[in-house]
This record gives sequence, structure tokens and C-alpha cells, in this order.
Amino acid sequence: MDNRSLSISFPIFGQNFVINPPSYISVFGFHLYLYGMVIALGFLLAVFYCLRRSRDFGFKSDTIIDMLLFAVPSAVIGARLYSVIFTWSDYSSFWQMLDIRSGGLSILGAVIGAVIAAAIFGRVKKIPIGALLDTGSFGLLIGQAVGRWGNFFNREVYGVATNLPWKMGFINPDTGQLYDPSTRLADYVHPLFFYECLWNVLGLVLLHIFSKKVTRKFDGQLVLMYVIWYGVGRALLESIRADVDVLKLGSIPISQLTAALAAAVGAVLLIVLLIKHKNGSVLWVDNPKNPVNARAAASASGPSSPEGNQDKG
Repeated sequence: MDNRSLSISFPIFGQNFVINPPSYISVFGFHLYLYGMVIALGFLLAVFYCLRRSRDFGFKSDTIIDMLLFAVPSAVIGARLYSVIFTWSDYSSFWQMLDIRSGGLSILGAVIGAVIAAAIFGRVKKIPIGALLDTGSFGLLIGQAVGRWGNFFNREVYGVATNLPWKMGFINPDTGQLYDPSTRLADYVHPLFFYECLWNVLGLVLLHIFSKKVTRKFDGQLVLMYVIWYGVGRALLESIRADVDVLKLGSIPISQLTAALAAAVGAVLLIVLLIKHKNGSVLWVDNPKNPVNARAAASASGPSSPEGNQDKG
């Protein structure tokens, strides 16, 4: 049974509260999947925020846009490649591997792809990679928070059975009965997509406040904080994820293993670099070699005043 045909129940809003959101809309006979539309919305909101904050990290908005021209395709390729590699047997043709309209995108793969592209961009443009990734860390949290609602429309990324007040249920359209796709039993499940959305929103709020109230010790500090925050949350949440469509290495979910390792490595790097830069460092936003600062300084000094050029003799 296709999960997208299932209705969704949230008993916390009443026992009869059942919704059946469509998985796509048709425009001139072409199916536009809500999964993809939600991902696109998350991307646009992430771009908007990063452009608004770009000056705080020493970048013109044009630089961020230029980076995105490389990072976005790389993120999509990474997201799809990560998923295809670990579910190779699910695809019958090369063209099916390329079809991303209805799902099959890994968030972890997208992050890896985007980071690689940003690193290459920074290297080519001679821009500190840490400063670029600090700026992008906010966008990653926004994209991940919004993007999880794409999983809601696809009826995926849900947890194991639970009886908590905020539980979520799927309704079989053929029987009208409660139905857990992972076990085929009549159970309510954890709304795992919503947990991760909340985790990312909380991370965004905390990172935003930190970036406004605390001076960074070094470029790259915020992205390491992001890696730790997201890695810890993802590793914990994967432990209650339903055992269906989960990529595994032996008995361990690959996403859980990757997230835990990323958080551990991020924590070690953050500690080491905080000790190294305990007295601070010259951030890109304050660096005299930064073209943005050079132009600002030139503009502030301006031409000499007429009085200053008068002949004193």
C-alpha cells in the first residue's frame, strides 16, 4: 500500500480529527508533488535569512547568491546520491534514480553536498570557509525544519508505536481502521518529522541569539555548534524511528551512526579550536583584507574636504 493514500489522525485535537492532505497538485496535467514544493519553500526561507545576515559575517549578498549557485545543485546531488547508494536495489533504471519529485532525498546527503560545494567555492574565491559555513548554518536549520513537513505529506519519517497525548495515527482507506505501515498493526506512532522540525527550530533560535549576543572566537564556530546540535538530535530521534525505509549498516541505522559521529567530531574540533583561539581571532567580518571592509573604509574616509585642501600660505 502506498503510504500517501493513508489519512492522518491527531487524537489530541479530537478522536474524529482526521485529515487527508494530497501528495501532489496537478498543473496542466503535470504533477507537482508537495514534498518538492515544501523543500523549495524551505530553501527560499533559508536564502532570505542568510541574505539578511550576510553582512554580519563579512559578505555581500551577491557572494552568498554566487555560492548558492554551486551549493544548491551539489546539495540536491548529494541528497539523491546518498539515498541511491544505500537503496540501490529499489531502482530499476537510471532515469528512476534521477526522479526526485516524490521523495528519495537524504538530508544528511544534502548537508554533505552543500558543505563540499561551499568549501570549494571558498577555496577558489579565497574566502575563509569557516565564515561561509557559519552563514550557511542558519540556512541548513531553516531548510531542515521546513523540509520535514515534506515528509508529512509523504506520510514518512514517523516513529515507533506510542500512546503519548501528541501521538499520530494513519487510517487505512480500505478499512477505515488505524494502521501502522511499519508493523501493519493498529497502533499510533510518534510524529517524528515534527520532533525533528521542533529540534531544528529550537537550534535556529539558540544559534541566532548566540550570534547576536556573543562574539565568535573564530570563523567556523557556529557551523560546529550546528553540527553538534543537529547530530545529537538526529542520533537520539533515530532511536525511536520506525524500522521501515531506514538505511542500515548491519543493525545500526546509517543516519544515526553518521549523526553521532558528526556530533562527536564537531565537539572535539570545537573544544580544540576554542582553546586555540581562547583570546579570539581576526574574523572575516573584521579582516582589513575583506573587500567589503575595504570599500566601507574608503567610503567612510571619502575625498578630502575643501577646507583641508585650501592653501595655508
